[in-house]
Amino acid sequence: MAARLNNRHQESVKQKIQASQLVNLLQNHALDGTEVTPTRLDAAKFLLNKVLSNAPTEQYTELGGELGINKIEIEVVKAAT
Repeated sequence: MAARLNNRHQESVKQKIQASQLVNLLQNHALDGTEVTPTRLDAAKFLLNKVLSNAPTEQYTELGGELGINKIEIEVVKAAT
């Protein structure tokens, strides 16, 4: 097997899938009335907040005396059923 160009890519994809599963759990609870224990609900919200931060999405970086701005946008999409 060829070496991966980005070793963290697989971990990043894994985290996105896990975040998607948490969103699905919360959506099912909110929209369909699926029963979720309070402990599981709190844990899902906590973990989702760690992955999808509410922090500002702009980052300022100084490179060689120039100011660069990177903007990260997060879009949550409902999974097709």
